[in-house]
Amino acid sequence: MYWLAAKNAVVSFPKFRSISLLLRSPVLNHTPFRPSSLLLRRQFGQIYCFKDWKASRGIKKASKQVRVSNDNALNDKDLSHLMWWQERLQLCRKPSTLHLVKRLKYSNLLGLDVSLKNGSLKEGTLNWEMLQFKSKFPREVLLCRVGDFYESIGIDACILVEFAGLNPFGGLRPESIPKAGCPVMNLRQTLDDLTRNGYSVCIVEEVQGPTQARSRKSRFISGHAHPGNPYVFGLVGIDHDLDFPEPMPVVGISRSARGYCIILVLETMKTYSSEDSLTEDALVTKLRTCRYHHLFLHTSLRQNNSGTCRWGEYGEGGLLWGECNSRHFEWFEGDPILELLFKVKEIYGLENEVTFRNVTVPYENRPRPLYLGTATQIGAVPTEGIPSLLNVLLPSDCTGLPRLYVRDLLLNPPAYEIASTIQGDCDKRTSFDYSDLNKNIEISFPLILLLNFVLNRGLCTAISKLMSNVTCSIPEFTCVSSAKLVKLLELREANHIEFCRIKNVLDEILHMYGNCELNEILKLLMDPTWISTGLKIDFETFVKECKCASIRISEMISLDGESDQKISSYNGIPSDFFEDMECVWKGRVKRIHIEYEIAEVEKAAEALSLAVTEDFLPIVSRIKATTAPLGGPKGEILYAREHEAVWFKGKRFRPAVWAGTPGEEQIKQLKPAIDSKGRKVGEEWFSTMKVEDALMRYHEAGAKAKAKVLELLRGLSSELQIKINILVFASMLLVIAKALFAHVSEGRRRKWVFPTLVRFNNSESIKSSDGANGLKIIGLSPYWFDVAEGSTIHNTVDMQSLFLLTGPNGGGKSSLLRSICAAALLGICGFMVPAESALIPYLDAIMLHMKSYDSPADGKSSFQVEMSEIRSIITGATSRSLVLIDEICRGTETAKGTCIAGGIIEALDNIGCLGIVSTHLHGIFDLPLNTKNTTFKAMGTEYVDGQTKPTWKLIDGICRESLAFETAKKEGVPETIILRAEVLYQLAYAKKNSSERIDTKGRKFCSGTRIGCSDEADLHFSNISVESVHHKIESVMSMEVLQKEIERIVTVMCQRKFVKLTKLKNTSEIAEVQCFAIAAREQPPPSVIGASCVYVMLRPDNKLYVGQTDDLAGRIRTHRSKEGMQTASFLYFKVPGKSVACQIETLLINQLCNQGFTLASIVDGKHRNFGPPDLFMKTVTVH
Repeated sequence: MYWLAAKNAVVSFPKFRSISLLLRSPVLNHTPFRPSSLLLRRQFGQIYCFKDWKASRGIKKASKQVRVSNDNALNDKDLSHLMWWQERLQLCRKPSTLHLVKRLKYSNLLGLDVSLKNGSLKEGTLNWEMLQFKSKFPREVLLCRVGDFYESIGIDACILVEFAGLNPFGGLRPESIPKAGCPVMNLRQTLDDLTRNGYSVCIVEEVQGPTQARSRKSRFISGHAHPGNPYVFGLVGIDHDLDFPEPMPVVGISRSARGYCIILVLETMKTYSSEDSLTEDALVTKLRTCRYHHLFLHTSLRQNNSGTCRWGEYGEGGLLWGECNSRHFEWFEGDPILELLFKVKEIYGLENEVTFRNVTVPYENRPRPLYLGTATQIGAVPTEGIPSLLNVLLPSDCTGLPRLYVRDLLLNPPAYEIASTIQGDCDKRTSFDYSDLNKNIEISFPLILLLNFVLNRGLCTAISKLMSNVTCSIPEFTCVSSAKLVKLLELREANHIEFCRIKNVLDEILHMYGNCELNEILKLLMDPTWISTGLKIDFETFVKECKCASIRISEMISLDGESDQKISSYNGIPSDFFEDMECVWKGRVKRIHIEYEIAEVEKAAEALSLAVTEDFLPIVSRIKATTAPLGGPKGEILYAREHEAVWFKGKRFRPAVWAGTPGEEQIKQLKPAIDSKGRKVGEEWFSTMKVEDALMRYHEAGAKAKAKVLELLRGLSSELQIKINILVFASMLLVIAKALFAHVSEGRRRKWVFPTLVRFNNSESIKSSDGANGLKIIGLSPYWFDVAEGSTIHNTVDMQSLFLLTGPNGGGKSSLLRSICAAALLGICGFMVPAESALIPYLDAIMLHMKSYDSPADGKSSFQVEMSEIRSIITGATSRSLVLIDEICRGTETAKGTCIAGGIIEALDNIGCLGIVSTHLHGIFDLPLNTKNTTFKAMGTEYVDGQTKPTWKLIDGICRESLAFETAKKEGVPETIILRAEVLYQLAYAKKNSSERIDTKGRKFCSGTRIGCSDEADLHFSNISVESVHHKIESVMSMEVLQKEIERIVTVMCQRKFVKLTKLKNTSEIAEVQCFAIAAREQPPPSVIGASCVYVMLRPDNKLYVGQTDDLAGRIRTHRSKEGMQTASFLYFKVPGKSVACQIETLLINQLCNQGFTLASIVDGKHRNFGPPDLFMKTVTVH
């Protein structure tokens, strides 16, 4: 904490350092720049001290002149801070905020205009004091405690109004400085609003206690609130817990010859980690899945392979540039780690002596992190429309820290040893049910995949442990955030609730250690916890320290179930009073530590009871003994909660004649009750000197007892801070344990299995005699389907090389690729997979490419984006990689796209990786591909009830049937288009595709069928003649002819009507009739909204319906909502006004009937009052 008295000199602060760009506000969409001193001074003008500034305005008040010197002029660092704030103020949109911004003057860090009312910065004023705090943390919003409010002025007030929803103090009066604030009770909500919008907040508290008259209270910086790092001051003395979000690191990105490097610095934990040799896609994935506080980009990123400083222009780096360009960042140079740590110290105002611990865990042969496309397409990163892998790995009620651990493990697959250990742990948990995590019951553990576990782990000593069944009680696995532990103990703000939770963590570790069956699981969890925390701790030392810490907490903290400190209770005093006064400190620490304080409180409570009994009870007894009609005396002893006092409340109790009766003497001693500020509380509240003295004594004793309790709690925090590494390690170990228990419980419910995880052989050839380098999954199902509920298609995948996959639209190609990708990823992470059995090699990378979208921000088409991703895949793939590409080269012209796809397949075949490339480019089989290991696979189809349908089964060979026509028809494409497409297909492609067949190795031979498609389907399709197709088109074309005829008749009749109406109105402007068609599954354009329209509905039964409306879209929805009308089409035209629409409607109903058309309703045709009668009595001849 930084203490500052009102009269203290500024030199009491540590040496001032400039603070770099602090926050990444979600609303900022621009890149930063750092203008030169000259540019800044030109923008702001020559900024001097307050006296010189006033002199330039002609303001000369000798009695109030401010002493200044040349040292008070804003330096370059201060100017850069003001520029930083000005950029953010330009993003404000609320009218009230914009009004306040106009009153700012950028002549000081607060932005105050000293010429405005209450704008003085004279030494000793509150504004001056706030300026000193602001200079310490110039890029944080300053909230200063003033009485019952937290106030901000100047720039900070504008931010509060804009982002915290607060109203400015004093309204919008232009003569006063911007000021805003919140009540003390709303501080937490205000901080949440500001941090949620990316701002950090510096909170200044008042020193509580009595002060001398006309003296300003001393104030100190009590803490800070950052995004992901909440304000915890005062938490030690309250009874509730604080939600602690996931900590947000400061991120630095650089580049070296090995690839991209990301550095994460956590100020809360005082740790940093560095991960090198990353690909561009993997780096972008990390940025999208990491909520960070601030982003720094190293100048090494500006040089790409093209040797240009125009980063991102020539392919490589473009994806990262697009990601960073939409966020706020700052450039830095020098040694990436050292410079980034220096930046962090500047941001958080840390001393140079503060050290950060390196938690990077270096180990070889770790798989590459997931590419962005892979992570999004399997739902590891939440993506709209993509089934979430996380949602099926864990039960729905398993959230928070365990879920974050599983997500991070998927995005960053562990090394083989860690994955095997995780799988070993999970194997020992396979009979746990997640619903039993919070129950202490005996559960049996069968031995599952024993041989696999032994082979994978390579730990022969585990055999004896796994040979016996395991029966034990399950701990609750209390999950505590490591960042929360560190911050609360460091700031000594951990309350008794947090200490009880810490003890639960320690006791659960000791429970596992003391149980011979769970002891082995505890040992196996040490390595995954080491990877997650960067802390390498000896097992026995870990257990010993956990035991010591648990004992120390139990010696100090009053645990659940202990009742050695009862709340005081006395007759005559409301029990609520003692409950409120004593519950804030009793029951937190053991009585033995506060025996003296408790005794003093009990004595004071007894004295208070005696005073109330002697001064108030006789009056109450007198009132009760008085028998009086309505309106008689009233009085009772009550607890005034707002004033924390016990007083007498009554009226009409004073006797008319003093006769020396009981109670009169006490009534004479009564005086009006007053509050802490000396003001009279009310006309009905009374007290006495004796009661007030007793109340004061009781409150003083209670305050001393509370202070003692807080002192003990803070002392315990200091003791446990020495063991912080042990506590962090223990909390993370339980998080991992709970995540694995939850996963196994859900996996068993879904009937998933543990795969056999094997290393690749060292042989150059990808194939081996035992298939160890291949991937074999039996009974694979899509991970988003619940096998336990049935109706799931199972596939068997035996992959020893690259597959070239074909199949119809909707045949399951994309689902198969997602399923294989998810199964392989889960396997190398040590998790269960959705299959009946699986053998998965330990892959060094898993890369899935699905559909690509264009990127207008980067100026790239969808094909450019696809090629960029393919480049990353090919350059990163090895013989131990799994590459899955769906519908390759779909975004360009067919011939060249086919050749590019062929080249990509040859490249992957030459690399020797496992994988699948799916395609609809059947011309690829005509290319002279130079491949050795590529195998042709297809998604099967079958012929059912005269239609070709997919089976969603993986088979050998090639399937040329796309089911494109059936898919288009199913999705509502007009039948005329589909039938015409069939004719064109027969004319252009039927002969070409009638006789070729290719086997699984690419050999062509003639056949009447196609691989993957039934014989009946081919025979049926070949018998479709062009004449039969033309017959279908003619039946459809008759409807088009009908529509054209109706359109012609409507146009002629309505045009004549408009001519007549024009003559009647003596105007030369004739409205033009222009009909528009709305086909089935189409809607009218927005231009008809609010316009009067007449329409003709062409029903599927060839009947017509004529109507008029001002809401054409709504009327069409109503018509189509009726049974059998879903495919109805419409003709409509706009008319000038409702009255004309009614006339045209009546005209059309009558004339269409006379022309021989069948109308569904002619009711509105009887409205003969619309228009001249002759138009309806005779038939109009249409030529």
